[in-house]
Amino acid sequence: MPASRILMITGDFTEDYETMVPFQTLLACGYTVDAVCPGKKAGESVATAIHDFEGDQTYSEKRGHNFALNATFDSVRAEDYDALVIPGGRAPEYLRLNADVIKSVRHFFDTGKPVAAICHGAQLLAAAGVLNGRTCSAYPACRPEVELAGGVYADIAITDAVSDGNLVTAPAWPAHPSWLRQFMVLLDAASMPETNAA
Repeated sequence: MPASRILMITGDFTEDYETMVPFQTLLACGYTVDAVCPGKKAGESVATAIHDFEGDQTYSEKRGHNFALNATFDSVRAEDYDALVIPGGRAPEYLRLNADVIKSVRHFFDTGKPVAAICHGAQLLAAAGVLNGRTCSAYPACRPEVELAGGVYADIAITDAVSDGNLVTAPAWPAHPSWLRQFMVLLDAASMPETNAA
């Protein structure tokens, strides 16, 4: 069973699928996942939003489920985790204003630990200054933020994901199978003991 401890940083009006699906999938695959939100404690909830693609010029937005947090943001330390997940939705646009969130995101890049971000999660990566020279997918409306942060925007199908070193990104929730598969490959590789060639 995988031993990786994963931190998920989320917040109010996070995208419903992009929060619920990775959280439950990673738990089902044997990983430990702590979902946190600044200003909230374990047992409290964040509101989610359902973003869908219904033929309009942009996604539609509806109220989603409440998502229960299972850890307290103020009590966790990024150093204690092996990987990071950043869902999309509305949350990244305000989470990027929190200095402690930015510090946590930077830790995972400074240490080369696996990071999975999807959709508007790129807003948080851009604000943390970790995209310079990195290939990153995101919801297409976030392309300017990726490029202004020095990243290379990956213009891929909505069902695809892209890996660049320790970073796995995707444009939106239809990419979950590819995004989560690529992330779990990184998690498994990171958990393998180092071997020295003779």
